[in-house]
Amino acid sequence: MASLVQRRSMSRKPEIAATAEPLSLAITSALRTLEAESSGLTALMVALRNGLGEAFEAAVQALRKVQGRVIVSGIGKSGHIGRKIAATFASTGTPAFFIHPSEAAHGDLGMITPQDVLLAISWSGETIELKNLVNYSRRFGVPLISITSRATSGLGQASDVVIELPRASEACPHGLAPTTSTTMQLVIGDCLAVALLEARGFSATDFKVFHPGGSLGAQLKFVADLMHKDDRLPLARVDEPMTEALVTMTQKALGCLGVVDGNGQLVGIITDGDLRRHMGPTLLTAMAGQVMTPTPKTIKPTTLASAALDILNKSRITTLFVVERGKPIGLVHVHDLLRASVA
Repeated sequence: MASLVQRRSMSRKPEIAATAEPLSLAITSALRTLEAESSGLTALMVALRNGLGEAFEAAVQALRKVQGRVIVSGIGKSGHIGRKIAATFASTGTPAFFIHPSEAAHGDLGMITPQDVLLAISWSGETIELKNLVNYSRRFGVPLISITSRATSGLGQASDVVIELPRASEACPHGLAPTTSTTMQLVIGDCLAVALLEARGFSATDFKVFHPGGSLGAQLKFVADLMHKDDRLPLARVDEPMTEALVTMTQKALGCLGVVDGNGQLVGIITDGDLRRHMGPTLLTAMAGQVMTPTPKTIKPTTLASAALDILNKSRITTLFVVERGKPIGLVHVHDLLRASVA
């Protein structure tokens, strides 16, 4: 028998080790692109830690002091990046808009005032279409900040502040299509916007003013906008019999009951879990204060809905009482937040 088992064991084919599938040409290309653009961002970080940091700081200060608007301009791919940078400025508390350099030469220069600042974007710094904008800024004393890869270019020499981006290889295998260069332009624009946001103390409440719609607007709603209140609020007195408290809890159908003392202060909460823990012949003869869980988690009406959802998730609970000076004025349920597309 042993020899038979041995022969069978020897006759089995050895298992072939699983090997990873070779990467496709498309994935290999994508990884090469990511590596090239990451190298550009690494070079940008190194530059900011060295000489570029001084120019970046000067640009932030100039943008922060502006009494008017930030006018962003560029042509081609730099123009597309400029539109995004202007939009980011505007949404984070820095009034800004984009002007197409060709349209500027046909009347849109009238949009620019001496109280504004011009942010011109050109990788080469020799973009002919920007010439009229640059000349206008010099003629009427409009501060000019440039984002370019050549401080010695015509644009760079004409600027008050030059953010000179480090040279980096494009991800395009021919070195022609703007890829790494536009990524660096976009990122330095984000750096400017975030630095300005932080310098101005721009808060989430301020952000809400500019983003009232969509799921982002829902995240920026206050708890006061979503909470149940007035006669929808499930409350019971601390000395209220559970026979009455259960009726209130059932009618309000929010899965909990707030318990208040004689001064109207919230002192406890009764949930379905509390009822199960106290289930027995004495439940209906007990007072609400004997069944409640004391000192429940609460939030303020000015809490952002997204923050309330985070508290609910981390605490693994479904409801939060909203209080002012210790008194309950509302209740927010996780379902209210999910329906408002806060998640």
